[in-house]
Amino acid sequence: MQIYLPIAEVSVNAFYLLGLGGIVGILSGLFGVGGGFLLTPLLFFIGIPPAVAVATGANQIVASSYSGVLAHLRRKTVDLRMGVVLQVGGVIGAALGILLFNLLKSLGQVDLLITLSYVVFLGIVGGLMFVESLVALRRSRKQGAAQRPLHRRQRNWVHTWPFKMRFRTSGLYISVIPPILVGMMVGVLAAIMGVGGGFIMVPAMIYILGMPTKVVVGTSLFQIILVAAFTTMLHAITNHTVDLPLALLLLVGGVFGAQIGSQLGTRLKAEQLRVLLAALVLLVCGKLALDLLLEPSELYSVAVSA
Repeated sequence: MQIYLPIAEVSVNAFYLLGLGGIVGILSGLFGVGGGFLLTPLLFFIGIPPAVAVATGANQIVASSYSGVLAHLRRKTVDLRMGVVLQVGGVIGAALGILLFNLLKSLGQVDLLITLSYVVFLGIVGGLMFVESLVALRRSRKQGAAQRPLHRRQRNWVHTWPFKMRFRTSGLYISVIPPILVGMMVGVLAAIMGVGGGFIMVPAMIYILGMPTKVVVGTSLFQIILVAAFTTMLHAITNHTVDLPLALLLLVGGVFGAQIGSQLGTRLKAEQLRVLLAALVLLVCGKLALDLLLEPSELYSVAVSA
């Protein structure tokens, strides 16, 4: 069943989009990630313009993050005060990212920026994740299931900056400047790449801000709700690149896929899951890089500037 996507200006099989959303949902349930950094490149592959894929991907993140936050709120693993500070930085970063996005769009270079951003970030994150996963897998084979607990530093450079605030849920008394800077970085990524930024946010919250792991995921999801919603609104107002039929089909498929993935995830070890996810990230990165290097089928395209 073909469906016309009015904003993307392409016709795509509706069941194909449901299946794509389901695949990303399975990955989300299987690996415990939002899936935005994989969903957007996959939309590239089926012919969705990068600008539309980014804006629509940000739209889907709002719903998935909201459902995740509800579960964490019940477990009291969300630092609301830290989340608000991160949101302030995220909104500022998203606005800056939209300005850069619009500037490059007017120059006709936004598609190249999006693709290059994904190649760089997926390559770095996938490579580091793959190496760490192999080390963890080798260690688990030598030592069995027992793992050494990860100790975070109790005091680092963020404790020396001014404008300190107490974050009781995280047990921290640190400057608000580093969380705002981290939020700004994630906001820029959300605007340009259409991702939640969890693959950057979570390590930064643990190793830079020194937050306990148990509140990191819930606080990250809480932060991205406002940032992703704000990013979606700016894209819709300034670029008109949010395709609602596309978002709805992907969301429906993702809901069902996440349930399947969560069931499959219980059958595999954590180390095996991380290796598979890293390999998948590197595979997507390689495909994007290959598309940049290969000669396109159409050397010229006709576009009407607004």
